[in-house]
Amino acid sequence: MAQPSVAQAQATSPTTTGVMVILTVKAGVTREQVMAVMPAEIRQTVQLYLNGKIREWYSRGDGRGVVFLLASSDVPEARAIMEDLPLAKQNLMDHEYIAVGPLVPLRLLMTSPAHQP
Repeated sequence: MAQPSVAQAQATSPTTTGVMVILTVKAGVTREQVMAVMPAEIRQTVQLYLNGKIREWYSRGDGRGVVFLLASSDVPEARAIMEDLPLAKQNLMDHEYIAVGPLVPLRLLMTSPAHQP
C-alpha cells in the first residue's frame, strides 16, 4: 500500500498552466480551401503570439495541421481564442484541446525522506 504522502501527491489535481491545441485539417477539405484562408490566419495567429496568447507553435509532422501551446488557464478560454481564427470560422479544422500543467509525480520529490521506502 502506498504511503499517505505518496497517495496524496498522486491524488492532487494538476494545475492548468496552458492548453495544447492540436489542429487537423478536416476530412474532405482541400489544400486550396486552406490556402485561401492562410494569409488572414497567419496574421491573426502572429497577433495572438505577440499578445502573449500563444507560447509555442509547431507544424504537425504529417503536414495536416499545427500544434499550439496556449497561455490559457482552462480549455474554455483556449476554445474562445481558437474559435476566433479564420480557419475555425470557416469550419476547415478539427481542434483537440488538452489542458497541461506541472508534472504531478514531481510532487513526490517534495515529500519528507522519512516517508519514502
